[in-house]
Parts: sequence; C-alpha cells; structure tokens
Amino acid sequence: METQHQGGAAARSSLPAVDPSAPDCWWEPFTQIDSVRVVHVDLTPHESRETVGSAWLDSAERSRSKRFQHAPARRRFVLCRAALRSLLCTDLGCDNAQLSFGAADGGKPFAVVAGQPVDFGFNVSHSGRHGLIAVAPAGRVGVDLEERVPRHDLDRLIEAVFGPDERTDLAAVAGDDRTRLFFRLWTLKEAVVKALGTGLSFDVSRFEIPASIRSGAEGGLFRIPQVADVQWRLSDIGDEQFAAAVAQEVDDANS
Repeated sequence: METQHQGGAAARSSLPAVDPSAPDCWWEPFTQIDSVRVVHVDLTPHESRETVGSAWLDSAERSRSKRFQHAPARRRFVLCRAALRSLLCTDLGCDNAQLSFGAADGGKPFAVVAGQPVDFGFNVSHSGRHGLIAVAPAGRVGVDLEERVPRHDLDRLIEAVFGPDERTDLAAVAGDDRTRLFFRLWTLKEAVVKALGTGLSFDVSRFEIPASIRSGAEGGLFRIPQVADVQWRLSDIGDEQFAAAVAQEVDDANS
C-alpha cells in the first residue's frame, strides 16, 4: 500500500471546513441510506470555486491536477477531491494538513490521518457536470454516477457486461426506456465493483443484479457468487438528471 506525500501542510493547516450551507459551497446533501451519506458535487465551471478547491489540495494533488490536459477533467478532480477532504476532516475530526490518502492493491483509496490508515469508507464518482461522494463509518462502500448520454456502442456493451437474464430484460425494451435501464443496471454493477475495490480485474458479467431490482425495486440485499461471504445492500439513487447507485457492505446481523 502506498501513501501519498503531503506537501504545503502549513498553508493548509488553517483552512476551515467549508460550510455546506454557504451559498458559495459547491456540494450539498443528496441522500442518506442507513449509515451511508451521499453528497452531490456541482461540477459546472466556476473559477472562484476551483481556486478555493485547489487550496485544499496537497502538493502532490495539485501537481496531479496540472497534468490533466482538459479543463473539465481537471475541474472534476479539484472540486471532488476538495469536497472529499472537507467531508472527511469533519467526520474524522482532523485538520486538513493531517489528512492524506493511500491506495490499496486494487487501487481503491483510503484515508490516512497523521500517518495512520483510518477504517472509514468513502467513494467518489463523477460524470459530466455532476459528482457524488459516498461516506460510510463502517464497511466498504461504492458509488457510481452516469449521465444518460446516448451510446453508439450500446449493443456491444450490453453483450460485454451483462448476464443472460439482464440481456433478456434489455432486449424487451427499446428507445429511451432501454437507455435508462442500461444505465440503471450499469451503475448498480459499477457501485458493487467500486465497493469491492478490485479495479478492472473483476468481470461484471459474472454476476447479475437481482430480478426484483431489475423490475423496479429501489434496492435490496444480495451476494455476488464469486464473493459469497459478503452481503451487499444495493440502492438505486438516480434522478432525472443522471443514473446513480450505491453499494454498501452490510453485516449479516444487521441486515
């Protein structure tokens, strides 16, 4: 596991947590599912917000942001990482200068406070002008968000990432309904994989979203056959602007 270097600690140590209720704050509460809190991050172009967000980053993060060749990608990274830092500082009771990030073997980041890894779940997703951050005090969590942009390669993706029952459901609908179902199932699957933290090595076509959720239920419990000892709570949290889902690891005793 690797921990990112923290630079500019003195400059960042006096930064207050950004007040989410302030008019210039770029994130706000989106939903809560049991102990998982999800916030929405506004990623529309906004120079002053990006300046404030950049001040929250450490030197390695600022260097990383400068390597993005396209402004939208740089903006998404800066605004989401700054919002995540503020949220974690509040939840973990630490100063921004004490907070850094490490990465597990699969690439999933974890929080480090004063040099010590912290068991506190979080995950970030963004698409277009929207971002979501999920934080969970216990258990792994994954969140995925996708704007419903028409895909020219939809048929190829359906064959590649979905199981036989899912493909049957998608074949039964057409037009906008098919697009909406595709992104709904896709975000549910991606949320699970992001919670697992295995990266691209996990074949999402090897498990299927439960039939009840595919048929319209907002959520439910299920297990992946390949990781049968872990139970997950899946939740569809999409709205009219985007498709989105959260996957939360749950204790059998509390399910």
